[in-house]
Amino acid sequence: MTETATAPLTGKALLAKVKELSNLPRRERAKQCGYYTVTKNNQVRVNLTDFYDALLSARGIPLSPEAPKDGRGREPTYRVSVHQNGQIVIGATYTKAMGLKPGDEFEIKLGYKHIHLIQVDSDKKILQHDEDAEDYEDIEDEEDLEDDYEEEEE
Repeated sequence: MTETATAPLTGKALLAKVKELSNLPRRERAKQCGYYTVTKNNQVRVNLTDFYDALLSARGIPLSPEAPKDGRGREPTYRVSVHQNGQIVIGATYTKAMGLKPGDEFEIKLGYKHIHLIQVDSDKKILQHDEDAEDYEDIEDEEDLEDDYEEEEE
């Protein structure tokens, strides 16, 4: 089992000590500031990672701007793929981010190279239905079809 000989310095005390020991090598500076452990074989192991992390936080540079992670799961990629059975699964991360609950319903609008999910109210009324957006998409679809037609003629 390893033991830390002294409590490591943090904050302004750490910055002052590092400035004072600027002529020493980095491992020795980390050791002098308390960032080391002694193994059961009486070997000294310097913990540079914790030393650098403490230096950065003492200088006011945040290492992780978001809340600390619990070490589980993956980062969302904001990409999906079609599974072998032909289904597209979005996943809990995205539904939580959108504030969706089990039972929420959507109307599916297929466009050229895209899919729109339009949330439907419990009374089957479409929420956030934007006619202008649909008109714009229809114009885009027609332009894309014209481009494809022109390419085929050449």
